[in-house]
Amino acid sequence: MSEQEKNLRSTTTVNFPSKLNIRLDWSEMDMFGHINNVMFFKFIQASRVNYWEISQFHKDYADKKVGPLLVSSSCQFRKPLFYPGNIVVEARVDFIKNSSMGIHHRILNDKGEIAAEAQDIIVLFDFIKNTSVSIPQNVRQFIEELENRKF
Repeated sequence: MSEQEKNLRSTTTVNFPSKLNIRLDWSEMDMFGHINNVMFFKFIQASRVNYWEISQFHKDYADKKVGPLLVSSSCQFRKPLFYPGNIVVEARVDFIKNSSMGIHHRILNDKGEIAAEAQDIIVLFDFIKNTSVSIPQNVRQFIEELENRKF
């Protein structure tokens, strides 16, 4: 199977409920004329925050100081990105455990090809008690409905 067929198959068969359109900026290029790898993490961060907002994962922070905390983030670079251009950064949850969850991100270029894939591990954290806390059932249920699957 060709790379293009793999990209098309993965784009059409997996639900990524969070989609964020981003215009690439000239200032994000490096000396080699493509978008710098550091910028990919900026795009992933924007996608992560977008998912938190869609899923309401962060809603208790203002009142209770309980919210998501990034534990790790990794990125696999597949294709370079170039200015001018636009990308779509998609996100979905890979797993939900007691106090943690994994978010999978894909960065798609103008052609719909996967330019990068990233994995985040997030814990729900009580910033007053300085400890992780269980993900509430209502948040888990909301994410399951958003993702159209059980965790």
